[in-house]
Amino acid sequence: MKKGMSSKGKLPSRKKYEEENPTVSARVPKETRHNLLLNLKKMGMTLPDALEVLAGEPELKVKPIDEARKEGYEEAKNLYMVTFPCDVCGKPIPIKNPKTKEAVSKYMTEHGWAHAECHKRRRRP
Repeated sequence: MKKGMSSKGKLPSRKKYEEENPTVSARVPKETRHNLLLNLKKMGMTLPDALEVLAGEPELKVKPIDEARKEGYEEAKNLYMVTFPCDVCGKPIPIKNPKTKEAVSKYMTEHGWAHAECHKRRRRP
């Protein structure tokens, strides 16, 4: 037996740790367990994290769904919406109409628009 070990083969520090951090377990169907772990992964959490949240520590900061949707929409709009300035007021005009999108695509193709990296590669000898 190693020095400092108890008769059950556990170090005193391990025994103390297990007493202060007991196991919590539950039996659930495989699919439920799979979905639980998948959802926790999407939220960037572990099962112990989720149990701490449910027990009240640490406080989970969750935005109301409407606020989260609005923020997500705004972020996507800023990243992906194509606009051009109004010739009169200067405010952006979003390109939503399929025919306008087609015209923009045709213009860009006819005028040699390309990725910046592609233009750099073309210029290299």
